[in-house]
Amino acid sequence: MQWTLVCPLNDIVPDTGVCALLQGEQVAVFRVGADAVYAIGNIDPHSRAAVLSRGLVGSIGERIVVASPIYKQHFDLTNGECVESAAHSVDCYRARVADGQVWIAAA
Repeated sequence: MQWTLVCPLNDIVPDTGVCALLQGEQVAVFRVGADAVYAIGNIDPHSRAAVLSRGLVGSIGERIVVASPIYKQHFDLTNGECVESAAHSVDCYRARVADGQVWIAAA
């Protein structure tokens, strides 16, 4: 598995996301709390816009989600599943923090 450096963890404000490129694909990378990181596809399947990294991070029950800024569907950050419609889920990527740096890899 090949890991790609995104940025220093401190460059991502807690409970927000940034966009990164992984092998030509836009990936939304989120920092949740102090040091948890998650990565899902950045393209909103409902609007086809590259906006998920700009969504609002929160939770629905035990699920950590991001709400799309366009139509407000929620995407589970642990697996990319669209809470409202599993048929509209997005890709999920491995994400980790090592030595203060955020890394992502294709699943």
